[in-house]
Amino acid sequence: MERYRIVYDVPTVSAYVHLRQKTGLSEKSIEAAERGLKHSLFAVSIYDSETLIGMGRVIGDEGCFYQIVDIAVDPAYQGKGIGKQIMKEIMHYLDTHAPKGAYVSLIADPPADRLYKQFGFAYTYPTSYGMYKRYE
Repeated sequence: MERYRIVYDVPTVSAYVHLRQKTGLSEKSIEAAERGLKHSLFAVSIYDSETLIGMGRVIGDEGCFYQIVDIAVDPAYQGKGIGKQIMKEIMHYLDTHAPKGAYVSLIADPPADRLYKQFGFAYTYPTSYGMYKRYE
């Protein structure tokens, strides 16, 4: 990781939208990105020079519920430990800020679910099912 720069802040809106597109995550409008990024509880962005190559965020109510979102690594940089570093930074934040009894959730797409298992995350199924509604 020494050749990459870690920044504890959200990226620019344009870099965020571009990275999501490049990594195959769902598209976000500029308006949604502007609103969402500024309400992050914690963010980590990783750069190669000035290019955003990875990121992750924590959102929530700072007490009962936290959600890990936007874990993304540029495909050209995958397999180099960047996703693991992002999760380490996020877990450090949560370990020092989340109170006892807090519920931390995330949506895991394979094969990234293997990464999250390394950090103690487990499937909610069969006890519960994740659900969502997307506004188009």
